[in-house]
Amino acid sequence: MKRRNFIQSTTVFLAGTTLSSVAPLNLFANGLVDKIRFAVIGVNGMGWSNLNALLKDPRAECVALCDVDENVLTKRTAELAKRNIIVSSVSDYQKLLTNKEIDVIVIGTPDHWHCKMMVDALAAGKDVYVEKPAGNSIHECNLMVAAQKKYNKVVQVGQWQRSQQHFKDAMAYVHSGKLGNVRLVKAWAYQGWMKATPIVPDTAVPEGVDYKTWLGPATNRPFNRNRFHFNFRWYWDYAGGLMTDWGVHMIDFALLGMKAETPISIVASGGKFANPDDASETPDTLTAIYQFKDFNLQWEHATGINGGPYSRDHGVAFIGNNGTLVVNRQGWEVIPERESGKDKIERVEFQKSLDNGLEKHTSNFLDVIQSRKLENLNASIDVGSHIAKICQMGNIAYRLGKKIYWDAEKNKFTDSEANKFLAAAYNNGYKMPSV
Repeated sequence: MKRRNFIQSTTVFLAGTTLSSVAPLNLFANGLVDKIRFAVIGVNGMGWSNLNALLKDPRAECVALCDVDENVLTKRTAELAKRNIIVSSVSDYQKLLTNKEIDVIVIGTPDHWHCKMMVDALAAGKDVYVEKPAGNSIHECNLMVAAQKKYNKVVQVGQWQRSQQHFKDAMAYVHSGKLGNVRLVKAWAYQGWMKATPIVPDTAVPEGVDYKTWLGPATNRPFNRNRFHFNFRWYWDYAGGLMTDWGVHMIDFALLGMKAETPISIVASGGKFANPDDASETPDTLTAIYQFKDFNLQWEHATGINGGPYSRDHGVAFIGNNGTLVVNRQGWEVIPERESGKDKIERVEFQKSLDNGLEKHTSNFLDVIQSRKLENLNASIDVGSHIAKICQMGNIAYRLGKKIYWDAEKNKFTDSEANKFLAAAYNNGYKMPSV
């Protein structure tokens, strides 16, 4: 039976059957459908990387691309055509959601679009791979978790380090207790290659760009190339700077290693110390301290500098009474504390990463699409939303310039000023998704 006819027949069958009365129909595992067909929204950066990682797996087939920049769309479809991969292309993502032959939506857009696109895709019956950070506000993150639970679809967040073996090995060592009492955890991102964003004037919208759609629910502003494509990260309208760009990776493992949930308090200090007069809004230098019950977590980031702690430009350090474990994308090691001229624990020499985290992450996503065992996801929407919320807390403390406290039972801050930052404003006729 052809794929289209099979899906149409199945849809008719399910329409007359209550969902509670039948087991989930696993088309892929039962061999009824030969490929998991996916479409990508936003193919200029990580969306393109995710696409190529998925194509490394023979189970996946790319069938469509979507981007509001026709120049990017033309470039990517041509690149795929050279590899004998023929895809359709659209500028309106809603057209992908009505296509019954698309099983999966990959979201690689700026952060301010993640929540609405993910909720819309789930409501349309699609499984979703969404880039990090999951949402652009604490409220959006809560909505995304609620939407997944409502529609019971597979959602993987692009925190691909969760799929790397050396990170798993490092976490196992932390959990072994050999480090002794860990009272301080440091996480950081020092990005020397990130330079100042020069001030440029507003201009007319470039030909082929649907800027109105790109803005979506963000504040309506004139077009400025500084805010477009990669540099959207440095503007509060669309993202949260290095805190949400890299913090979701590093702080995620800090919490995972400590088996911690939400902090008691957060305080942050920083600013545009490197380039005070450039065009960006988010801080290029930031220190945030999260207080938990039994330990402190310290986050640091700086652009234009590579010399981070332990001579690493990014990483996480678990500092215990017996020694310190340091882990980043390249590998991990244990540095012993010394007492009376002797190491308190055995040194673990640098354990190099040996796998491709992104490819393993997308393969894990496809595995769960086939098995429908959502508990096997390496970075579910629960995981991705939780760490995105923690990073948002750090940014909120910085923007308020004072120490703030989180009420875990009420799922909000104890400070009314801080609670004004819980939800991102939706503009231009867009409404916050309802679940």
